[in-house]
Amino acid sequence: MDTLVKICGLATQEGLDSALACGADLVGFVFFDKSPRHVSLDVAAGLGGRVEGRARKVLLTVNADDALLAAAIAALDPHWLQLHGSESPERIAMIRANFGLPVMKAIAIAEESDLAQIGRYDKVADMLLFDAKPPSGASRPGGHGAGFDWGLLDAVETKKPWLLAGGLDAENVAEALGRTRAHGVDVSSGVEREPGVKDPAEIAAFVARARGAPRSREAQPLPPSDGPDEKLGLSRWGV
Repeated sequence: MDTLVKICGLATQEGLDSALACGADLVGFVFFDKSPRHVSLDVAAGLGGRVEGRARKVLLTVNADDALLAAAIAALDPHWLQLHGSESPERIAMIRANFGLPVMKAIAIAEESDLAQIGRYDKVADMLLFDAKPPSGASRPGGHGAGFDWGLLDAVETKKPWLLAGGLDAENVAEALGRTRAHGVDVSSGVEREPGVKDPAEIAAFVARARGAPRSREAQPLPPSDGPDEKLGLSRWGV
């Protein structure tokens, strides 16, 4: 199975075009005003229109209400919703039912006890994302460039596909994929020249090294595809 690559926090035409040119599978747009990568509805609409079927668009929110979700969905027309806050399993089920889009749920990891959350979310989310827990007192849940002990993921038990995030960059992505069973990787600050501004050269290097990374063990198997989009065997999740 090929490695899924997601470039998140895209806020400029240069960054988005670089991610698309390098063949990113998923491109993420942040709707959270405390983030330096936050995009307005107008900017999101303009950037989203440039994707033109070359990748899957991911709308990232943090504890958003239905009004914000509806407005952001109307602007971006995403393929995926990424929920990066403290959304409960019940809230995720409601969002999936109300908006009819697959959901990727981020789970913050710092120690083994944090893995207990997985059992709550893999019943309702379509994909999981394991990210580093933010520093104490942080105003946003991700995008800090911090990593966590990948060895904790040895104990992961889920049948859902999952992405690895947190502190990844072109220098360590191959090692990360070699050490874990991740179906893919998600990067934001690790390919930036400054917060919120992506570096095309770093994006290119990251994607190339993720694609060429050797695996020390096989990634978790995925269920068989059941739709017309056979890429990566993830058609039922919209990838």
